[in-house]
Amino acid sequence: MIAQLERLLANGQDTAMLRLGLGNAYLQAGDLVRAVAHLHAAVEHEPGYSAAWKALGKALTEAGKPNEAIAAYQEGIRVAEQRGDIQAAKEMKIFLRRVYSSRDKSS
Repeated sequence: MIAQLERLLANGQDTAMLRLGLGNAYLQAGDLVRAVAHLHAAVEHEPGYSAAWKALGKALTEAGKPNEAIAAYQEGIRVAEQRGDIQAAKEMKIFLRRVYSSRDKSS
């Protein structure tokens, strides 16, 4: 699946949805560096894409970057609430609390 998505990207089909797909695929494969890079690209393409913000927050959390994850979730919540995507906002608020909790315990 990653190879197919990478081919689409190489052929010039660079969209937020494609980058989200690649980011999620790399996240599942455990390649956090590539996951984060593609998810950053997704939100750069479409800053109002709450699913991409949620995935970026998750990838940054798994990459051990809590401060960056917090920023991603905060922006994702703002975007989701602005767009009326209440479920995504609720989910990101839960994930945000978890990141805060984990970060505070490790300090």
